Amino acid sequence: MARGRAPTRKIEQELWGSGFDTVVGIDEVGRGAWAGPLMVGAAILPRDKRVQGVRDSKMLTEPDRERLFDRIADWCVAWSVGAVSQEECDEMGMADAQRLACRRAVDGLGVVPDVAVSDGKWNFVSPCVDVVEMRVKADRHCLSVAAASILAKVVRDREMRRLSDEFPQWSFDTNKGYPCPKHKAALQGYGPSAIHRRTWVFMDNYVPWPGVARVYRPEQPTLF
Repeated sequence: MARGRAPTRKIEQELWGSGFDTVVGIDEVGRGAWAGPLMVGAAILPRDKRVQGVRDSKMLTEPDRERLFDRIADWCVAWSVGAVSQEECDEMGMADAQRLACRRAVDGLGVVPDVAVSDGKWNFVSPCVDVVEMRVKADRHCLSVAAASILAKVVRDREMRRLSDEFPQWSFDTNKGYPCPKHKAALQGYGPSAIHRRTWVFMDNYVPWPGVARVYRPEQPTLF
């Protein structure tokens, strides 16, 4: 069941009123995970119809997100989820990985947005979209960003459940690659799986295996 105040189209309406015809909401998922891909969702909404129950994905249960997924996907004028693998996260670092996932999401829309709305203060959307509106807690207040958050979260959760069948010891079906006691215990007992991010500091603290060391990424120029 949806919790909290429903997000609105207030920000989208302001942008439409300023002459921006195509407004895309952008949100990422998986940045804080220790394993699995990083994903960025992009959603362009119609100006009239609405799907009830849309909230920031973190405010919904997994069954609620799954229940809403097809309805949101059908409702959107266009939507896409861009993914970056754990290998790419290790190779590029998180900042460039977010930018690349965003580029893949925007490219997957099939239309060119005039402006993007994204949560927080860290702009990983430029230069994928010419104009970017950064709004704190946009995933809670902006309807298109909330829709993007659900689409990205469900796509990533499904992928982590699939990967759990290949790597059952780490319980990815329940923790989705994020740290929790069971995940930490599995790292200490089995070491990292093939989908763990080897450059992350948890490798120093939770992997007591001398033959499985943390990988240190050399400094590289950014993608953009």
